[in-house]
Amino acid sequence: MRIYKVGGAVRDRLLGKPVTDIDWVVVGATTEEMLAKGFRPVGADFPVFLHPKSGEEYALARTERKSGRGYGGFTFHASPEVTLEEDLIRRDLTINAMAEDDQQNLTDPYHGQRDLDARLLRHVSPAFAEDPLRVLRVARFAARYAALGFTVAPETLELMRQLSVSGELEALTPERSWKEISRALMEDQPQVFVEVLRACDALKVLMPEVDALFGVPQPATHHPEIDTGAHTLSVLQQAAIHKQPLTVRWACLLHDLGKGLTPEEQWPQHIAHEFKGLKLIKAVNERFKVPRDCQELALLVGEYHTHGHRALELKPSTLLELLQSFDVYRRPQRFEEFIAACEMDARGRKGLEEKSYPQADYLRGAATAARSVAVQPLLEKGFKGPELGEAIKRERLKALKAYKAALS
Repeated sequence: MRIYKVGGAVRDRLLGKPVTDIDWVVVGATTEEMLAKGFRPVGADFPVFLHPKSGEEYALARTERKSGRGYGGFTFHASPEVTLEEDLIRRDLTINAMAEDDQQNLTDPYHGQRDLDARLLRHVSPAFAEDPLRVLRVARFAARYAALGFTVAPETLELMRQLSVSGELEALTPERSWKEISRALMEDQPQVFVEVLRACDALKVLMPEVDALFGVPQPATHHPEIDTGAHTLSVLQQAAIHKQPLTVRWACLLHDLGKGLTPEEQWPQHIAHEFKGLKLIKAVNERFKVPRDCQELALLVGEYHTHGHRALELKPSTLLELLQSFDVYRRPQRFEEFIAACEMDARGRKGLEEKSYPQADYLRGAATAARSVAVQPLLEKGFKGPELGEAIKRERLKALKAYKAALS
């Protein structure tokens, strides 16, 4: 029995990055031997065990063979005869196909260290093209390591393109796709994830609604970058720079989908794109079974982001309707995330990344003013039922009028 540290832990140590999760592979062992040493089995598809003390995962060296469509369409074979090199060749990228023993002696049969030095994301073998999930994984790694200068090797990008047009991407489950998408969006440069998917024709398969934004112009007076797709990537980049949560980043990616529906003869104007985009946002949300908080914020940002930009001009009654739509009285955090998404949208314009966004504080103040209306005095006056609701609304409108007047 020989035990090796493999994959990301080796890669990140060589890159000088913090090592968080450690994966281990065990060569020359049987399931019975692992159980005898106190390891606890957890793998349903192949033999994976938890260490009796550390709880870390140890997998028996294995080979795999394509047996069906999609991420799960593989047959695995684990036995003491499987070598370390045979186990490593089934991995996705050369930089993930290195191993080291307890003395940090490196086993690197597929030249992962060379590709680390060259800052290349390169596939290990042609078997890469058997797993459609790897298209998303490579795009995610590109987003993670873009700041270090990593790019996708041309031959790997070509394999990803072949996978994209093969129909295999459609076999991915919503859950697996969302897991990769959500992780990629939380990387330091999530816009690179979208760029790589687009470069290998995967974006038009997975999110045609986002792909359709590229090449669609916007008025240069408001959008110096002009191209709607380029703007979307910039908004996503700003969300990462400002450390926004996943909900905000997802909303930033989808906020302008309606502009992809504008007829060319109406370009660069996009009348009512906020409402036109809602059906597209719903479609993307449903396709990937997106968590409810991300779904809700994306729809609200899609519908109301232009309200956010025009906040200082809104009538008190319109402002009240906006606050009601977000239920700021019970869900203040969601409104705060809406404000953040609007600010990222404003900053995601070429040359305007550092421009102040006074609408943010104005909207926060409006929400505070509306929330300051006390219900108890109205109850004491005898209001109840629908009448109470109308009375509260009147008082909140008064509060917003006073708030706006005080700032005029």
